[in-house]
Amino acid sequence: MTDVTLSSKNPTAVKAEALVVATAQTSDGVAVVSDQLPTDLLTELESLAPQLGVTGARDEVRKIPAGPKLAVDVLVLTGLGERAEDGTFATETLRRAAGAATRELAGLRSAAIALPASDDDEITAVTEGALLGAYAFNRYRTSGRSTTKDTAKDSTGKDGAKPARNGKDPVAGIEILTPLHKNAKAKVAAERAEIVAAAVHAARDLVNAAPNELYPATFADAAKAAAKDVRHVKVTVLDDKQLASGGYGGLTAVGQGSSRGPRLVKVAYTPAKPNGKVALVGKGITFDSGGISIKPAAGMEAMKSDMAGAAAVLSTVVAAAKLNLPVAVTGYLCLAENMPGGNAQRPADVITIYGGKTVEVLNTDAEGRIVMADGLVSAIEDGHDVVLDIATLTGAQMVALGNRTSAVMGTDEVRDEVKAAADTSGELFWPMPLPEELKSNIKSKVADVANSGPRWGGMLNAGLFLQTFVGDHPWAHLDIAGPAFNEGSGHGYTPGGGTGVGVRTLLSFLEGRAAATPAK
Repeated sequence: MTDVTLSSKNPTAVKAEALVVATAQTSDGVAVVSDQLPTDLLTELESLAPQLGVTGARDEVRKIPAGPKLAVDVLVLTGLGERAEDGTFATETLRRAAGAATRELAGLRSAAIALPASDDDEITAVTEGALLGAYAFNRYRTSGRSTTKDTAKDSTGKDGAKPARNGKDPVAGIEILTPLHKNAKAKVAAERAEIVAAAVHAARDLVNAAPNELYPATFADAAKAAAKDVRHVKVTVLDDKQLASGGYGGLTAVGQGSSRGPRLVKVAYTPAKPNGKVALVGKGITFDSGGISIKPAAGMEAMKSDMAGAAAVLSTVVAAAKLNLPVAVTGYLCLAENMPGGNAQRPADVITIYGGKTVEVLNTDAEGRIVMADGLVSAIEDGHDVVLDIATLTGAQMVALGNRTSAVMGTDEVRDEVKAAADTSGELFWPMPLPEELKSNIKSKVADVANSGPRWGGMLNAGLFLQTFVGDHPWAHLDIAGPAFNEGSGHGYTPGGGTGVGVRTLLSFLEGRAAATPAK
């Protein structure tokens, strides 16, 4: 991951390849937002803005030659949009602007960022956004990769910096320019941002992995590798034979159509004196063909992302351990490959979920909720205070909320707690209901519940299905179907492909629990 440091260097003299400064929209045109650049330079840039096509809008990034008044080669102007009524900028605005800029700095060795960073929250936002934007997935590329062994100069002019990167790799090093560079709390804020960004990157990498490489068994191996040498984290794996003998009928049924069997992976972080116990259940369909209820060919390649919920859970548990949060967290990765093999489950099959409830399978492409049912029952059986599940569960989520806003539903208090955590983290979630009158949609003629219902209210039907296995236990369901995989171009700090959505919300939720729960 990109190296990041805090620095108090003067932006006019900092030795880097690029300098990032902010622009904003005003009633008079464009303002350059900086209390570190000299007034004459600010005036010059603001006067040139219209000619350069700079508007200061959010996500707008313009790169121009720096000129003789700066020591860098390139000046990067990143838009903040309009100020809030109090004259400030929201932390999410800073996060997006920093990320939008670093997405455009691929191939550089070094960059300095001179966005507002005068308190802990601003430092966290700018650092986190810059690192979230500095991401690329190049695992499978064999051409155009840099092979240079030349030693570069770092920002102080000394040898020993990283070798030059090619244009497809993220910027190698970033300096966040702030007057608080020596402040202990600021350093902690920056360190937290690095851990959070690394967790999001790890989730993105899993989502972007090719499905012939990432399947249940190798995902389980990835979980073990991620947890290796992380204090207080233990990984337990149940394979297909153990799942069948143990009564995990959902995972077994969905996985039986593939030659690569299912897994249930438990990733448990247990600090010495936990304040409470939280369970995170993640959907991990490593490829979803739809099974016998097969999907259309167009767009099926994106179904490698149907394990984004499990990726978010794994990354969150590992990050919680690295942050030393005083809350015990167990992740349940419900892993299967949904394929239409000769032994695949059929519409009209009746399966028994872990714990004994029966499900009539009406649609094999509504498989995620089936594997999640096993995980939810297992999590509640293990005695957690609250259970969150996260899944790319329904296309209906995208119909209702689009591809940038996720849904959350569940018991009222936990649902609202998740929404507040999402707001704090900068991720977009919207609360949805679980109407009692829709329960008839998933009523089965032959079993306890059906796995599919009418088209209308499909996201809510899926939530009600999961609620069947939770009862009145404190719980929330996060449907991230649209935001988990960006099939368009990048925006803000969000790249194309896997986005890592959910990680920051789950971590914020855990941090909230850690702060609110008295130590035992």
